[in-house]
Amino acid sequence: MKNRLPPHPWLPEYYQGKDQRQGIINSLFDRIAPDYDWISQFLSFGSGKWHRQSTLRRLGLSQGMKVLDVACGPGTVGRCAKNLVGSSGFVVSLDPSLGMLQEAKKNSLPYLTQGLADHLPFHESTFDFVTMGYALRHVSDLPHTFKEYFRVLKPGGTVLILEISRPHSTIHFQFTKFFLKTVVPRMAQLRTRNHQALTLMRYFWDTIENCVSPHQILSAMEETGFVRSNVSEMAGGLIRDYIAWKPRSH
Repeated sequence: MKNRLPPHPWLPEYYQGKDQRQGIINSLFDRIAPDYDWISQFLSFGSGKWHRQSTLRRLGLSQGMKVLDVACGPGTVGRCAKNLVGSSGFVVSLDPSLGMLQEAKKNSLPYLTQGLADHLPFHESTFDFVTMGYALRHVSDLPHTFKEYFRVLKPGGTVLILEISRPHSTIHFQFTKFFLKTVVPRMAQLRTRNHQALTLMRYFWDTIENCVSPHQILSAMEETGFVRSNVSEMAGGLIRDYIAWKPRSH
């Protein structure tokens, strides 16, 4: 994996140089953190928690397992995972934004770590599951991120990446663009009185619209060493769940 693969091209409307990108993104999420959970639920029409928990259960997450939730945000995926692993397991929540970690702490997630997806501060073969909810577009390099996920997973471990993506049909695409880039930002701004909501949702859409293809994402996972990598789609391709496993013999 000699070549880098950013999830989307450079977005100069939001940041200019490589050294600015992560700091600006962190600052944006810090300022929206207190209202992010409401925005997320509005965006998914309240179905987000149900989808996360049902997907984790379907993939076999159960009592006693160890989970790393990368880019945890306010802890939506982490809370679902915590319900499934019970008191005999544990969930570690990682995010580069201190504001998001503070919100995750309010949601009773005790194991919080500040860090980046492409530089995980954990030993090899630590976790049974690595999850990431709607944040793959915010990493700097897909192959390096997947290499880190592979490293910290136990042999036989599962990686689950939930994502919002470009829908297939032109009509669905145009409707989604209008909803995510116009309706959601305006409603979020009115509801939360947080002016950063407008910037965040516009940034979200620009990363969605310009994100690399599912084929490129799956190829990067396979080149890392993951097996049985696949993607399931809902809502005409708007929602995509990427799933893969670390070989048991590794």
